[in-house]
Parts: sequence; C-alpha cells; structure tokens
Amino acid sequence: MAACSPLPPGRCHINLELSRTAHPLNSTPTPDAEPGAAFAAPMREALALAQHAIGLSDPNPRVGCVIVAADGHVLGRGHTQEAGGAHAEVMALRDASSRGAHVQGATVVVTLEPCSHHGRTPPCADALIEAGVGRVVMAMRDPNPLVAGQGAARLAAAGIEILDGPFATKAHELNVGFVSRMTRGRPWLRLKVAVSLDGRTALANGASQWITGEAARSDGHAWRKRAGGVLTGVGTVLDDDPRLDVRLVRTAKQPLRVVVDSRLETPPAARIVEPPGPVLLYAAAENGERRRGLEARGAEITLLPSPSGKVDLAAMLADLGRRGINELHVEAGEKLNASLLREGLVDELLVYVAPRLLGSGRGLAALGSFERLEQSLDFRIIETTALGDDLRLLLRPR
Repeated sequence: MAACSPLPPGRCHINLELSRTAHPLNSTPTPDAEPGAAFAAPMREALALAQHAIGLSDPNPRVGCVIVAADGHVLGRGHTQEAGGAHAEVMALRDASSRGAHVQGATVVVTLEPCSHHGRTPPCADALIEAGVGRVVMAMRDPNPLVAGQGAARLAAAGIEILDGPFATKAHELNVGFVSRMTRGRPWLRLKVAVSLDGRTALANGASQWITGEAARSDGHAWRKRAGGVLTGVGTVLDDDPRLDVRLVRTAKQPLRVVVDSRLETPPAARIVEPPGPVLLYAAAENGERRRGLEARGAEITLLPSPSGKVDLAAMLADLGRRGINELHVEAGEKLNASLLREGLVDELLVYVAPRLLGSGRGLAALGSFERLEQSLDFRIIETTALGDDLRLLLRPR
C-alpha cells in the first residue's frame, strides 16, 4: 500500500558487533538499481516526506511521493494521511492540481509500490493511470499480499514505465513494522531500556528517575510516537505507575498502551488507564471484580493463557498484528524483558547508556546464570547516536 548494555554479574553477556548496514527482518532488500537510481534526489525528498506520516498513518505504511516534470521541476508532493485518508500519491496529485501543474507524462517518485486494491480508499494505481503519468519510480515493492507487485503490474499494463528506484533499504527501515506485520503476522518488537555504564536500569530500591538526561528522554518519546503500541508489564505498573503515552514530542495520535498482567493486578486507578489513548491488558486468568473495575475505566481485557499459566507472549504478538500494530515499543522490567528475549521475540534493542555507575541494582533482563559464553545472546550494533551526555545504541540479534 502506498498509502543493552552489559548485564549484572551472573546474568547475561551480550556480545556487540558493529554493522555498517541494517536490513529489516534480517533479510536483504532489493539493491538500489539503475536507471531508477538517477532519481536519487526526488527519492530522498519522498523519504523525508514519508517521515511526516510517523505517528499519523498507522496501521498504513509511511509513504512519501514526489511528482517530477521532465526538466526535474517538482510538480507535487505528498505523504500518507491518517488511516482512511488520502495516500501519498493522491496527496501529491492534489498538490500538483492546487499549483495548476499538469502531470501528464510526469514521473512519480514514491517510496512504496502504489496500492492496487480497494480498502478504505480507491487504488492509488488507478489514480495515477487516470492522471496520465508517464513513469513510476518506487523504492520498494509492497509486501502486502493484496498488492505484492499487482500495483506495478496494473501501471505497466496501462503503458506506464516502472522503475525500481534507489534507497530500498531506507524505505524498508521506515516501514520495518509494516513489513513485519505483512510477512510474519506480528509487529516488529523494539525493547527500550535506559542503563548506567554498569548495566543497571534502577537502584536496588527501584529508583530510576532519571538515569538519562532530558535529550535521551525526549528521544524515547519520539520512538513511542513511532510505535502503534507501547507495552509494559504489571510489575512496572505497580512499581512506577507510568502513563506510557507520548508527551515530550508532538504527535497526531497516541499509541495503544498494552499491559502484560497475568493475574489482572492492574489497579483501576493506575495512571496507564487514564486518557489519552486506548489501553489493552493481556491476562492469563479471570478476575471478575478487577475486570469490571478496569472495563469501567475504558480498558479492554483479553485472556491469552499459556500452559505455564502466564500470558502467551507469542500469541499476544499475533493478536496485536491482527489489530494492526506495526511496531511494538516495550518499556518493561527485567523479568518481562527476559521472557521476551528468551522466547526470541525481540527484534531490536533501543538502549540509552548514561555515563554513570549505579552499583548494585536492577538489570536489563533477568536471564539467570549462563555456564558457557556460547549461551550468550549476541547482538550487532546498527547505530550509535550521542544525545547530550548519553549514548543511544540500536542493536539487532545476530
């Protein structure tokens, strides 16, 4: 559709390797190809436009579109709007029309293959055909089975030239969650932690506000904004009473807040149940009185028990995928973090490292003791970014 760190002694060793390139879902995207690579400048602009769809277009992908005349003059620009609103190509066509520009024979540079199916909006491929454009350059094909090359085929059948454009990897990364949901049926899971140099997420007494500085905290909210859902465990709810909404950056919509709460212990008065944004709790056992109190506050409760009596985490991710969650941002404690890591459900670590030592305290993940280094969980570093005095690491399993 066009539309982290060292763990506490006795815990786990994480081996880090610097990687120059990042491939979503650990796969190799289509390489940038000629002659579509000749449209690098407008594709860069289209990717920049697609960034404006973050926090707006979910569950639809983030797409940007630039319409270019034969002389390179930009005729129209657009990006995906909210679900049910116009897709990037239609927005660019409207922009061109508002400028009095004629797009017949023009080149459409778009970050994702134009859709070919009727969803909440008509197919973008049909809109481009009707407009009479002469060429479409796309950074990547749409992984949605309802499209999957059919948009390009429809355009080609209408006599429109189709080119695979540059920056396929960047386009994948922008929609890594959408790709995950379309190909795996579940969200891309990003586990966020803030740690000290000695790998602590909190003091032994639980105090953790604030390990990192203001710049890192604001950046963390930008990653919340990117996600369709923000997840935590009931332990964090009881200990910290977090809101887990997006406050420190502007956003058009709030993510779904999700709590893993096997025994339904979340108090109805918890701040996470307060507006803004919806709240979903996954439980393993019924608690009628607590359910009624939470539902009276507007929370939704879903039972997904595992054979061990806990919430079935893999089934939870599948359910969130069915709900249209592309990216799931996790801010939880060491127990839930360990469960997600042990089950191989973590796609990415987002680690903020503060230049301080906390001594004895809580760790990133309570993985227990390993006997051999071969048992360690290994990651490669995708990106490092300085944020004030802190360092942000983005890592993925090797």
